[in-house]
Amino acid sequence: MFLTVGQYTPLEPVHALANKDFLFKEGRAIFKGCFKRPDNVTLALPADAIIKNMSVDKCVDMCTEKEFTLAALTWEKCHCGFPTSLFTLHEREDEERCWLRCAGEDFESCGDNDYFIVYQTQVRDNRCMDRRFLPTHSKHQIALASFPGSGNTWTRHLIELGTGFYTGSYYFDKSLYIKGFIGEKDHWRSGRTICIKTHQNNKKIIKAFDSSILLIRNPYKALMAEFNRKYGGGHIGFAAQARWRGKEWPKFVNKNAKWWVSHTQNWLKYGKNVHVVHFEDLKRDVFSHLKKMVVFLGLEVSEDRLLCVEGQKDGNFKRSGLRKLYDPYTAEMRANIDELIKTVDIELKNRNLPGVPEEYRPR
Repeated sequence: MFLTVGQYTPLEPVHALANKDFLFKEGRAIFKGCFKRPDNVTLALPADAIIKNMSVDKCVDMCTEKEFTLAALTWEKCHCGFPTSLFTLHEREDEERCWLRCAGEDFESCGDNDYFIVYQTQVRDNRCMDRRFLPTHSKHQIALASFPGSGNTWTRHLIELGTGFYTGSYYFDKSLYIKGFIGEKDHWRSGRTICIKTHQNNKKIIKAFDSSILLIRNPYKALMAEFNRKYGGGHIGFAAQARWRGKEWPKFVNKNAKWWVSHTQNWLKYGKNVHVVHFEDLKRDVFSHLKKMVVFLGLEVSEDRLLCVEGQKDGNFKRSGLRKLYDPYTAEMRANIDELIKTVDIELKNRNLPGVPEEYRPR
């Protein structure tokens, strides 16, 4: 769990404090963890200062004033900077290593000469916020294909931040345009966008694209997300309980579960140069999977942009969990969907691709 900065009650030895959930002042900074000091600290954290009686508050205040997103502490020195490959969540050290007490506080843990305690300030990281159309019209059409409810809009958000270019759409969704997906209004063949959203699984349309990112999500979650969108008033709404318990839900599952399979099958069969991304894998590790997509799109990777994306990854279309008052799937539905999952798993493996993630599998 992330911690916000402030003073806490001394309930544990100093070396164990970073592992506990204490009450902090709201809205100051986010605790990121303990990290090994970089070989060249000035490259990672360009501003630093020795602070008398060092404390977390003092360091965070200084870095916020200098408009940096990170504050990294040793027992006496405060370093400020932006996220680098050093300070990704994938490279955190055991927090026991950052055991040294801050010079100005009895019960705040700091780093030492070899390790930093790192906090994220409230300063917004803008390194990935600029977006534009492609500088020259591309004749190479790249699809971002998915079954509805599979996280296409969220993935577009990540791609736009990670590349700096607008994504397009086979459709036109006014609500997405208003929310900032400027490429939504372009014709999908305009050549001005980096990739094109589509839910189509028609052979002719699939073959119209030169390559494609195929986004696949666990059908149990995808079906519920699309049902919420369809009957809940949009991308972040929820369907009323009466809809789930009424006739709409069984009809929806009966029709769309088969579509989930045929969508994947057709893109694997007819698509050219298909790059498969599982929503669950992307959610677990945005950095590495987005990096692969950027390369697939034929662009040079900017790690600064990708690390910035990690801090801005939710966007404006994150539904606050799939509201589920009860399990809407009957035993018969589950039996059918489990067989469909096995079918897709086989289709992927037959093309020498990894099968479906473990969480898809029959329970």
